[in-house]
Amino acid sequence: MSGPRPVVLSGPSGAGKSTLMKRLMKEHEGIFGFSVSHTTRNPRPGEENGKDYHYTTREVMQEGIDNGDFIENTEFSGNLYGTSKEAIQDVIDKNLMCILDVDIQGVRRIKETELNPIYISIQPPSMDVLEKRLRDRQTETEESLQKRLEAARIDMELSNEPGVFDVVIINDDLERAYEELRDVLSDEIQKVKEVKS
Repeated sequence: MSGPRPVVLSGPSGAGKSTLMKRLMKEHEGIFGFSVSHTTRNPRPGEENGKDYHYTTREVMQEGIDNGDFIENTEFSGNLYGTSKEAIQDVIDKNLMCILDVDIQGVRRIKETELNPIYISIQPPSMDVLEKRLRDRQTETEESLQKRLEAARIDMELSNEPGVFDVVIINDDLERAYEELRDVLSDEIQKVKEVKS
């Protein structure tokens, strides 16, 4: 895939990836495009099909996975999640930097491809802070919350392995975390701006 270099953002649910991503896209309008992932889970209140996720059935998504249409996919809490090659190419074709929001398994799968993105991990300062953030959302059952926390423990450990990420940002202060994210991407942002002007 040619075009601007994609960005892989990873980190546990509640680490602040979505908040940072939305701010980045707002400040640098016309630079970034969001790769819309597919999922078999039901939409949460306020989520839109084609904007937040491509909501689909397990059968349709599994067929796409079997056909090699996905660059990465995983199953979490009984639902499939994945990023299609087409979703990434749609963004790149618009000469935008494609942002992919994937879990640690997705990062490992993408590393096996020729995509060559910038790998960034967004991590919470601690498990206690993460648990508070997730509980404050009030969108999880206790069972699904415990699954998310266990996945987060694994994610936080794996994010420290050498060579997995280009940079790990600890989101203990939103302003500082955002500045760090923006600084990491500044060279690529500048390249896209030059192509567009």
